[in-house]
Amino acid sequence: MRYVDEYRDADVCRRYAAAITARATRAWRIMEVCGGQTHSIVRFGIDALLPPGLELLHGPGCPVCVTPLEMIDRALAIAAKPGVIFCSFGDMLRVPGTRSDLFCAKSEGADVRIVYSPLDALEIARQNPGREVVFFGVGFETTAPANAMAVREARRHGICNFSMLVSHVLVPPALSAILSAPHCRIDAFLAAGHVCTVMGMDEYRPIAARHHTPIVVTGFEPADLLQGIHMCVVQLEEGRAEVENQYARSARPKGNREAMRVVAEVFRVVPRKWRGIGDIPESGLGLRPEYAEHDAEARFNVGTISTEEPSVCISGLVLQGIEKPSACPAFGTRCTPETPLGATMVSSEGACAAYYRYRRAGS
Repeated sequence: MRYVDEYRDADVCRRYAAAITARATRAWRIMEVCGGQTHSIVRFGIDALLPPGLELLHGPGCPVCVTPLEMIDRALAIAAKPGVIFCSFGDMLRVPGTRSDLFCAKSEGADVRIVYSPLDALEIARQNPGREVVFFGVGFETTAPANAMAVREARRHGICNFSMLVSHVLVPPALSAILSAPHCRIDAFLAAGHVCTVMGMDEYRPIAARHHTPIVVTGFEPADLLQGIHMCVVQLEEGRAEVENQYARSARPKGNREAMRVVAEVFRVVPRKWRGIGDIPESGLGLRPEYAEHDAEARFNVGTISTEEPSVCISGLVLQGIEKPSACPAFGTRCTPETPLGATMVSSEGACAAYYRYRRAGS
């Protein structure tokens, strides 16, 4: 296959669905760990093609969704300071903090700007030497190389008015945390292909072996997902627990070594809190001490800001695969994309947003 429409071919998808039904002899629970995959599953009704008992669970695969509430509040505190230009990708502007969001801060006079690359923010800093420019560095392994490059370039060129509020998270420790939880009901994982295009697959192998859980690196189109599900089912039925690669057209076992070298140069592994999940050891990236001058959290002294999630929002249970979005009493009423209570509703990759857009409560 070479073109996107080939990965959406109905006959191909039906053949994969039939193969899954023929192979599965019992109920299995498979979690996809990518918001893009979740949206494809819900949009194209992939779960409806599966045999009864084979359940797809939606995991913490949306970087916006797992950014902790206090990090949003720290961003708001920085954006409100005089002389600050706060730069972010657009999907972070409407993520609710405790009392507000960055979009509201912008409407109230804060200089909040949408950029399409951290290098755009670096250029803004270069053009505004008398102001502090802060970039909100959020994401999984996929966005870490570009963010690392921006910090490295700032240091290299002596752009001292550029800093980054870092909230990077790493996927493998989250999978370990989910599998180690007492309520875990996951039999296999569909891992995000774009993440593995950067980081490779070696870090998944000890997880699969330790927890005896198959992990299949998978793409994002219907045929990708159905093939990935079939590969998971075959492993489960055969009693195997290996890391396999459905997304071989992009992901390689060792990933992108140059990208990871830049990440390792600028960032170090740190503990990180995940929204709705809690603290996970060694699950995040923070700036190395030699790049501390570009650490916005320290520069603006906002590291002590802490807060609690609203009790009505069950996004944490959704992110762990314990509940589906439609189980939330606020879904589609008090919580909508226009009035979100949690990040899983506001993010373009969030599971709640996918259910709201393509389905309604009870479906």
